[in-house]
Amino acid sequence: MSLNAAPFRADVVGSLLRPSAIKQARLAYQLGDLSAPELRKAENDAIRHAVQSQCQCGLNVVTDGEFRRAWWHFDFFEGLEGIEGYDAEQGIQFAGVQTKSRNVRVTGKLGFGNHPMLEDFTFLASVAEGAMPKMTIPSPSVLHFRGGRGVVSEEAYPNINVFFADLANVYKEAINAFYAAGCRYLQLDDTVWAYLCSQEQRALVIERGEDPDHLARVYAQVINQALEDKPDDLVVGMHVCRGNFRSTWISEGGYEPVAELLFGSVTIDAFFLEYDSDRAGDFEPLRFIKPGNQKVVLGLITTKTGELEDPEEIKARIHEAARFVSLDQLCLSTQCGFASTEEGNALTEEQQQAKLELVAQIARDVWGEQHS
Repeated sequence: MSLNAAPFRADVVGSLLRPSAIKQARLAYQLGDLSAPELRKAENDAIRHAVQSQCQCGLNVVTDGEFRRAWWHFDFFEGLEGIEGYDAEQGIQFAGVQTKSRNVRVTGKLGFGNHPMLEDFTFLASVAEGAMPKMTIPSPSVLHFRGGRGVVSEEAYPNINVFFADLANVYKEAINAFYAAGCRYLQLDDTVWAYLCSQEQRALVIERGEDPDHLARVYAQVINQALEDKPDDLVVGMHVCRGNFRSTWISEGGYEPVAELLFGSVTIDAFFLEYDSDRAGDFEPLRFIKPGNQKVVLGLITTKTGELEDPEEIKARIHEAARFVSLDQLCLSTQCGFASTEEGNALTEEQQQAKLELVAQIARDVWGEQHS
């Protein structure tokens, strides 16, 4: 694996804690005390600093920290044609805490137009300082899973199979649009595959009249169709997450129930897998990872607390994973971003920096000074 090729031995999932300048600017904008161009400038300044901080940690890949978003997923979906955001009756239930009341629904035919996040990526690329700029967007399966048929207009889509076909095409257009904007490293964030490993979440799907195993096959097909014409020099990763809101989670369960389908058939270049706690199970499901160029980025460093992991324990876990997939196919990252929503997890920016430095240091120790 080259130093300048994605995924990197030391990688980053995406979101970062929102600095106070961003929080203040967003509040002032909501109150009408700050104009849209002024908010944009505040975001730009914070993103420049975030890029510098990531590079200082020893990373060769940078994101914009998702500083322009309130949510890791809703902001992107609301930029698509045929989708509207709305205030739901209640938020998403995590372990002991709920999010703000927000959701999205499909109200018309899906389309990908002049999405605002294309400009967001262009700015990130302009300030990347020689590092690889990485764009993160929600996976297509996320749009459907939580609400199922209930969030897809029957008037727009009387046949749900047509909806899934359109969803695949919209993502194909999105992938091509980001590529045309200069993106060569794209990440699909996908909580669904982890939920399909949870008996509790599967029961909720069955309760609403759907078959979770059938949905898994449909989602795999949608993702593969979206990637059919992917350019060879575009790396697409998938981050599988069990929920990340204010240091809490939603689902529990190892990858075994979906491993053969997900790792064996979905044509993703790199799987970013949460492995920071017992909730994720053991490494045995990695036996389904295809030999060769497909990579696994082990999320062994938690973003849920500020306490630093023991480097030797992390190295031991990397070598444990290498019993099931070649060490050359492995990389290291945090288990998730630090702020999947603008509220952020329960740690400081200094602790966040130390976590990213730890990822880079361990990668150097395991794979060599150049991470190659």
